[in-house]
Amino acid sequence: MAEIREQAAGVDAGFPAAASAQGLADRAKLALIAVDRTHMPMMVSDPQQPDAPIILANQAFLDLTGYSADEVIGRNCRFLQGPGTDPADVAVIRDAVAAGENVIWQLKNYRKDGSAFWNQLHISPIRDDGGVMRYYFASQLDVTDARRARELEQAEHALLKEVDHRAQNALALVQGIVRLTRNDDARDYARMVMGRVEALADAHSMLADHRWLQVPLSMLIRRRLTPWTARQVRLSGSEVTIDPAQAQPLALLLHELMGNVVAHGALSVPQGGLDVTWQRDEKATTIRFAETGGPKPVLPAQKGVGIRLMEAIAVRQLRGSLEMDWRPEGLTVCLAVPAIA
Repeated sequence: MAEIREQAAGVDAGFPAAASAQGLADRAKLALIAVDRTHMPMMVSDPQQPDAPIILANQAFLDLTGYSADEVIGRNCRFLQGPGTDPADVAVIRDAVAAGENVIWQLKNYRKDGSAFWNQLHISPIRDDGGVMRYYFASQLDVTDARRARELEQAEHALLKEVDHRAQNALALVQGIVRLTRNDDARDYARMVMGRVEALADAHSMLADHRWLQVPLSMLIRRRLTPWTARQVRLSGSEVTIDPAQAQPLALLLHELMGNVVAHGALSVPQGGLDVTWQRDEKATTIRFAETGGPKPVLPAQKGVGIRLMEAIAVRQLRGSLEMDWRPEGLTVCLAVPAIA
């Protein structure tokens, strides 16, 4: 420390002119005492030496980083960087130092024990009376808690926006259900609307169980199969997941399709069957429903409510396509759901 004190004695520490003669004479010593006693982590590096090593670090700096004085003195401060330190942050600091400018910047640093913290670094150049760069003075501030609080606030805001977006989507689906559902019998009308809303609620529960992350397509399909039809349905496809934004519209479409197959199609008779296959490429997930062994399908003279609802969901909600082919062996439906980036 004696050498450091001698080096610091000739440095203009930036004290105000309003000081006693004795104060001016002792300002280097006073500066060292102030740096050492303050609770703000501080250190001084020497740019005139190779790799600008640290020549002074106060106890608060040692407490913050977990290193001893012997492990800090003589090293460049980059030893505080680690795997999570952003090179862009390092570049900002490096460029400011090279230009001899003040810089205040936050970057991720690491303690001796490997734990990370966000360091708000304030670096100032120290010049002598002739304007020659002598030292760099740096103070550190652990702002980890403040950043975490800000990130939580941002996450909460994003979550509220996402909840609002999902609620709007669900309301749009419900509005579509009510608008397209037509029946002169009040009880049948209520039953049809309730069944469709229950399909949405079931999809919502599944998404909640998966923490609103992607859900398996096979699970989504199976949840729309009733126990007495499950044995007549054959599922085949690779492991494919569906984006949360697509799950509820797809569940409603499956509800309409399976309701039609059970009431009027292949699953309305014991010998009938339904093959459900799917595959995914870079652009879309394609789901194919093929009936066999059921009543001969008849091309309707006009589209019913169920078909119109399925087409509206496929095009407006899922941004995809729906094709229906009334073949002699049974109805075949092909649904294409675009991939979400």
